[in-house]
Amino acid sequence: MLKNEKPKEVEDLKNLMESYSLVGILNMHKLPTRQLQKIKKQLGSRAVIRMSRKSMLSRALDASQKSALKEKIVGEPALILSNESPFKLFRVLKENRASAPAKAGDIAKNDIVIAKGPTSLPPGPAISTLQKIGLKTTVQAGKIAVSQDKVVAKSGETVNDDMVGAFNLLKMEPMEIGLDMVVALEKGTLYDKSVLDIDIDVYLKNLQLAVQHAINISLHTGYLVPETAVLSVQKAFNEAKSLCIAANILEKEFIGDVLAKAVTEAKALEKGIADKTA
Repeated sequence: MLKNEKPKEVEDLKNLMESYSLVGILNMHKLPTRQLQKIKKQLGSRAVIRMSRKSMLSRALDASQKSALKEKIVGEPALILSNESPFKLFRVLKENRASAPAKAGDIAKNDIVIAKGPTSLPPGPAISTLQKIGLKTTVQAGKIAVSQDKVVAKSGETVNDDMVGAFNLLKMEPMEIGLDMVVALEKGTLYDKSVLDIDIDVYLKNLQLAVQHAINISLHTGYLVPETAVLSVQKAFNEAKSLCIAANILEKEFIGDVLAKAVTEAKALEKGIADKTA
């Protein structure tokens, strides 16, 4: 980039960021061009991806008063800009990731686990390859078996040659290819990747549980809200009914229940007397 082009690049980036409600930082490290084009096509008009040098991005972030994002610039950065919810956008990007073989020097984005169980490998040199990465092995039915689960690489750790050799033997593709949104800034709020990466099923279950707890608190404290008013009246009615029956209070709504209780007690008393005189 020519020296006189740099101010224009910074101004263009600044104006672009100010045109969207959401500005995110991507890490494009080792993302194949083919995969990038596919993701762009999937995003359509929902988001814009803009690549530039780190120095240009930093200057543009300062100029647009979004400098909070500067500390999150990692790897080969790019901007992603959208008017979508950051959670929706992150989910779209996550759904468009693909598995890929590991290469030495790759960074594990998540824990890479080799589960215990049989393999298709015959005994021989493969045992040594697997044991180099700490796997415990046995031979079952003429094939190598992994005898216990093993975390081979923790999230953030670098994949080495020994790991690659074992992954290739086991035909594993432990890496993910896709756009990695490190952070998003929306209306002054910074959303880290760990916050954006939510499990929808778990979220819905927690939401349902929160609603149930709120209803229980409302009912047990007598705090009436529109959503629990009918339930509160039903609860109060049932409690009044139980009190009247237990205390033999004759109210027209419950007189049938009180008389039914008296008949049941009379029959029990009659049977008790009959048993004693028999």
